[in-house]
Amino acid sequence: MAREQLIKSGSSDAGASGDAEAAEAETGSSGEAASADACETRSAAPGDQRSMQQVSCSGTATAANGGIAVSGIYNANTVVSLPPEVLRPAAEVNAPAGLDDLRDRPHHFVGRGDELDLLDAALNTPGSALVQVVHGLGGIGKSALAAHWAATRPHGRTPARWISADSPAGVQQGLADLATALQPASTGLLRLPAEVLAEYALQWLATHTGWLLILDDVNDPADIAHLVARAPAGRFLITSRLAAPWPRATTLVRLDVLGPAESLDLLTGITTAAGPRDLDGAAELCEELGHLPLALEQVSAYLAQNTLTTPRAYLALLAGHPAAMYCQGSATTRGEGTIARIWNITLDRITALEPLATDLLRILAWYAPENIPVTLFGSLADPPAVNQAIGLLIAYSMITPDPGTGTVAVHRLVQALGRTPEEGDPHRSPEAVAEGRSAAVALLAAAIPEDAPQADTSVRLLLPHIDAWVANSAGLDPLPSADGLFLSTAASLIRQDLQHRAVPCLKHVLHACEQEMGPAHHLTLALRVALASAYEEAGDITRAIPLFESALAGRRDVLGQDHPETVVTRILLAGAHEAAGGAKLAVDQLKDALNDSLRLFGPDGPQTLMARNNLAHAHGSAGRPDLAIPLYAEVLARQQEKAGPDLRNRLTARNNLAYAHRSAGRPDLAIPLYTELLGEIRCLLGPDHPQTLSIAHNLASAHCAAGDLEHAAALYERTADDRARVLGTSHPDTLTSRSDLALAYNEAGDERAVALAEAVLADRRSVLPAGHPDIMTSVNNLAVCCSTAGESERAIALFEEALESRTAVLGPDSPDTLTARNNLACAHAEGGRLDDALPVLRTVLDDRVRVLGRDHPDAIASRGTLGGAHRLAGNTDQALIHYEEAHSDARRVLGENHKLTQQLRSRLGAMGRKL
Repeated sequence: MAREQLIKSGSSDAGASGDAEAAEAETGSSGEAASADACETRSAAPGDQRSMQQVSCSGTATAANGGIAVSGIYNANTVVSLPPEVLRPAAEVNAPAGLDDLRDRPHHFVGRGDELDLLDAALNTPGSALVQVVHGLGGIGKSALAAHWAATRPHGRTPARWISADSPAGVQQGLADLATALQPASTGLLRLPAEVLAEYALQWLATHTGWLLILDDVNDPADIAHLVARAPAGRFLITSRLAAPWPRATTLVRLDVLGPAESLDLLTGITTAAGPRDLDGAAELCEELGHLPLALEQVSAYLAQNTLTTPRAYLALLAGHPAAMYCQGSATTRGEGTIARIWNITLDRITALEPLATDLLRILAWYAPENIPVTLFGSLADPPAVNQAIGLLIAYSMITPDPGTGTVAVHRLVQALGRTPEEGDPHRSPEAVAEGRSAAVALLAAAIPEDAPQADTSVRLLLPHIDAWVANSAGLDPLPSADGLFLSTAASLIRQDLQHRAVPCLKHVLHACEQEMGPAHHLTLALRVALASAYEEAGDITRAIPLFESALAGRRDVLGQDHPETVVTRILLAGAHEAAGGAKLAVDQLKDALNDSLRLFGPDGPQTLMARNNLAHAHGSAGRPDLAIPLYAEVLARQQEKAGPDLRNRLTARNNLAYAHRSAGRPDLAIPLYTELLGEIRCLLGPDHPQTLSIAHNLASAHCAAGDLEHAAALYERTADDRARVLGTSHPDTLTSRSDLALAYNEAGDERAVALAEAVLADRRSVLPAGHPDIMTSVNNLAVCCSTAGESERAIALFEEALESRTAVLGPDSPDTLTARNNLACAHAEGGRLDDALPVLRTVLDDRVRVLGRDHPDAIASRGTLGGAHRLAGNTDQALIHYEEAHSDARRVLGENHKLTQQLRSRLGAMGRKL
């Protein structure tokens, strides 16, 4: 049965398009070891016995075992004398029962298994003065991790004490509390000043082992340096937003956001604590919150309190009222504990050190969250100031560096807050947020050079951030300063055959041009044509055609019917109709455009050559390669006769002629043309030029059409690797080569076909807009591969998906939609469901004859497919009738040597019919 596997893709490597190029085809996370007495607090040195204990603090310390040597944090040279009955020597005091004082364990704690294991391993390692620092962004869950670990893990440390260490006063108070807890019966201690009690606690810590201090929210390592240096016999677990600077003897554990599953567990656990809830949109809400624990807890508390609000409804509230929602939790949530306030503490400190740093953070808010190149900030200020700003943001965990790539990342919620203005907030005033947006686009524009090749490289690097700026600016007033950026970006994307990525930029510039210059201005009309072409390349024909029609009407009115730009618009509109399945209409329109071009511009005019080339392509789409070949040949002859630097058009003409021969079933004629062209283009443009790689791909397709699958697969593999290296792994051309490689594997019976087709489909869905023809092609191709591999049920489901998508996007009469119906029916027939398949195949044949004409190759193939289904059903007479009619049409239209003609002849021979 002639299952149709060759489906036209949306790429443009072979064939002809509006720029006179042709389209490729496709089928289709250090402490002491635990011991028996590890839980005891032991006296490390007896100390001096005397009738009066002097407690003194010199204010200085020396380094021990690689510890910290810095000035002390308490009153220097303080000497206080106390009677023995009030204060026993610290070394003689054993820890009383119940000395542990820890923060409450979190009610809802998820994940962090690796980090907990790291704390276990590090804090149970033999040694002295082991310091473990858990650092990360505010709200990342550092304190929760420390509290959970101390409460649930068998660390064997006592006493275990929690000290709020966000300031020197906090550290001093925590130590003073320890001193009074060591001798709870001594009421005289309460009369002592805090600095004396803190020094006593320090002496106790220095003469005892087995204890654990958790120093929470350290803002400056100097605040705890004296403590760590004076008390080397225990363990310190520190939480801090600071990633640096910490002493070399310190072990750092960076805490990141939760994983998606853990994030969902946390949100649903808190939300449903009081009973079942509608959790629609919960996963999306977790993603929107960037899986940040504090944000998840705040939002979950809000949802738990507001029982009629679903996660999806909260998303709508967040989108419509971000400033209000970032400040709201439940009725018991402290205002200073919300995500809108927690980072202001850090930003206050950063601003006091370097105001440029918070300016930079507001700029970063408008970009994509990852892979932001630091070179982008070169024009922001002088290098020392920029370096200081970046360093502070890194040190306070507001951004994450990647030294290997020279980029930084920002949590998406930090970005969202940075884009949300709030009156009264010193870091998010409306004026400051607007300045950040304007500076963000100015830095992007300054980073794109005028030289085209260099600009293309910069655009590829910055495109995610340009796209993010556009998306984040939706609904805001346009910035005239952005027009130049978007115009240069769009031009670069079009040069790189990434027209579908140019759509947002072109829309922005077109809107600005219409507002400033009016709808009839020649630049407005040119941008309308460019946007229509981009829509066509993106597979959005329903937007492309009306935009072409509007541009054509405008050019007729402004420039006149015979103006070259008007004629070009007519040619492009015809190409859009062809892409929509209207090959016959396109042929008629292109014939008229060709005749007018001959009259107006002569046989060698660029408009004439474009019209003739695209007419040839339309004939090919209409199933008449015999009419396409002479037109392509004439274009080539005239291009070769023309003098001038337009090498691209001459190379394209030769490529298109080879493509026509391949489409006509003559790969034997296409292969030498492609081979010769590939050799020349490598010498002229280099082996890595995108057009060189396009010809290499097309040569592989010709070998595949000739049945040389081993050679074809090798060429596809090499071209796919080269395109990935040169263009990137997600470039449409790279994915096209990988897609066709999967089909070559499939035809050769290579078991790698299904896995590769799956990967291509996943990649296309991740980089292309929904409904793009390439995505639908990949669904169809994966179905074909699954069918060949014997996965019939999966194949049927995929064919059904392809049919549904193509019907919705392209309409029921599109050639691609008809192919999807045909392939689904074939899958049913091969699965034994002939009663379902036969009427569908008959309808597909009738529709193809009606839409495409009897002589179109798809119609001929459809008649042969119907014959094959009748043969499977045992209807020999009907099978022969359809096979013979299809064979006769194939011989007449396609010739004896065409692959389809040969297939039909073979089927008839197998049924005993001699030809």
